[in-house]
Order: sequence, then structure tokens, then C-alpha cells
Amino acid sequence: MTTLDKRLHACRVDLADETLRGHCDAASFVRGTPMQCAVPVAGVRRAASDDAMQLTQMLWGESVNVFERKNGWAWVQLQRDGYVGYVEDAALTTMTASASHRLVVRSSHLYPAPDLKTQPVIAVAMGSELPALATSGDFIKLASEHFVYAAHLNHPQPNDFVSVAEQFLHTPYLWGGKTVWGLDCSGLVQVALHAVGAKCLRDSDMQEQSLGHVVGPDDLRRGDLIFWKGHVGIMQDATTLIHANGHHMMVVSEPLRTAVDRIAARGSAITSLKRL
Repeated sequence: MTTLDKRLHACRVDLADETLRGHCDAASFVRGTPMQCAVPVAGVRRAASDDAMQLTQMLWGESVNVFERKNGWAWVQLQRDGYVGYVEDAALTTMTASASHRLVVRSSHLYPAPDLKTQPVIAVAMGSELPALATSGDFIKLASEHFVYAAHLNHPQPNDFVSVAEQFLHTPYLWGGKTVWGLDCSGLVQVALHAVGAKCLRDSDMQEQSLGHVVGPDDLRRGDLIFWKGHVGIMQDATTLIHANGHHMMVVSEPLRTAVDRIAARGSAITSLKRL
């Protein structure tokens, strides 16, 4: 059998997704149960433990397939990008209504009434999926009975995903993160591309393999992606890079040459230059 990338295929020795029957070996197979994220953001972890590495994050309203619920944890696959991991069971709820809108600003508040003077109930991040029921003035009522400012939801999508990434300048670095409260290099790329309606896998190696076509170093322009082993950045113009990185521990804009030289000093060189 072909070796499956277990980041994108729910396959363990003891249990696997029913759709993978015949493609992987497992003691038993189950069909995933659709559920939704019921918290603003939840860590998707490598193992069912609070101290396990965070691989990515699940956002408010995001749909998942659940293959196992055990000891307070659920083994899931995110429907948006196919990522597989473990989330706290308390972060999930049964499917209510399909999302009709998606948050397109960095973050917004959900209110108990269509009035900005009321006290917000919770804050949600860009990419959160929200099922709308009705319009109430400048607000939209959601299936959760909360209200969100209508202009923060689906509007004509920008063509320039780089402008979305630039909104996250100075956001703290967080391994596996993809919100205004913290994100990593590939999280920044994914959030920005998702915001303009483009598909994008989660990790930098996946992005390098699946996105765009190769360009030369003398032909760089805004929107090109620069890959190193385990790292990715976005060109703002022919010479300037925006990226979330562990050196600054935040999202920064800097000359590409500065980043190349610093990373080279640590023994890593550019592996590819890609254009979408």
C-alpha cells in the first residue's frame, strides 16, 4: 500500500477513516461524524494531551469529522484543509446550521444584542464560520443567538492576499497558530490565501509541493512565496519579505536579503521560489 501522510489521512494502527479502507492497514474503520468547533479557537494537537505539540488550530464554527471521542479528547479531521489531530472534546458541538458567512477581518466580537454598547460575549478570529439567520440594522443575528457586525462578514474578497497578510504585522509568533492572537509562517500564508478564497494546505512543505509554479530569483514580485526547509515567507515586492518567524517571535516585514543571510548562517538555504 502507498504510504499515506497521516497529517492529511485519519489512519492509525487501531483505527482509520472508513473512506481509507483498502488504502491503509487498521484494526477497524469508522465513518466520521460531522461536528463543529464551539469555541473561538482550539488547538489541534499531535496527541490526546494538554502538553502535546499544537499542530494547527480549529476556529469557531469550523466543521470537522470526528472518528473517536475518548477521555475528554476527540480525534478529528478538519474539513477545510484536511488536517488530522486531537482536540479537546469540550471544544466540539453537534452540527447546527451550515455556515453562510465567514469572518473576513482579523477579529471581531459577538454581542448579545444588535447594539455595540452591549458587552461582547466573545471574540472570534478571521476565518471563523458563522451561520446567519437575519439582518438587524448594522448587525447579523447568528444561529448561536449572538450578533456580529455585518461589515465584518463576507464582503467582496480582495484580490491581493498579501494585503491580508500585512494586516498581521507584529502579531506574536505561535507554533501551529493561525489567528491574530498568534500564528506561524505557514499559518500566515494559509490564513491570507483562505481570506481571498484560495485553497491552501497547512504546513510549509505541503504548500511548497502544492502551490504555484517555480520562478527565478531575478523575477520576484509581490505575492511570490519563498521556501526554506520548514519555513515560508511572502514577498511584498521584489525585495521585501513578510513572514512569521522565530527570530523576531512575530510577523515582520524585512529585506529578503537580510532574512536569507540570517537563515543561511543557521545552515539553511532557499529551496524554492513559487508564484501563484
